[in-house]
Amino acid sequence: QVQLVESGGGSVQPGGSLRLSCVVSRTIFSNTMGWYRQAPGKQRELVARITERGSTNYADSVKGRFTISRDNAKNTVYLQMNSLKPEDTAVYSCNAPYAIWDWGQGTQVTVSS
Repeated sequence: QVQLVESGGGSVQPGGSLRLSCVVSRTIFSNTMGWYRQAPGKQRELVARITERGSTNYADSVKGRFTISRDNAKNTVYLQMNSLKPEDTAVYSCNAPYAIWDWGQGTQVTVSS
């Protein structure tokens, strides 16, 4: 059973930054990985994705502000979030979009003044 452990969330003011980490309990070098978020009352959405070769794409709502990266040696995926907005408030989780392992607990990000 694959385990996903997310960390790095917190409470920040608008315009602030956070860096999220996701450690996976198995090798990820052959997997596309993604960061998802789920706001209260909304469906989970994929906000950033990185292929095994390092190609990235982003939801329009975060493009230019968020950066996804990976360290295969550490089985870890990162999400650098800059210029945060209140609408970014959500629980953030990682997973493999084409495998969908069991979800981890996620990490809460709250953006408010």
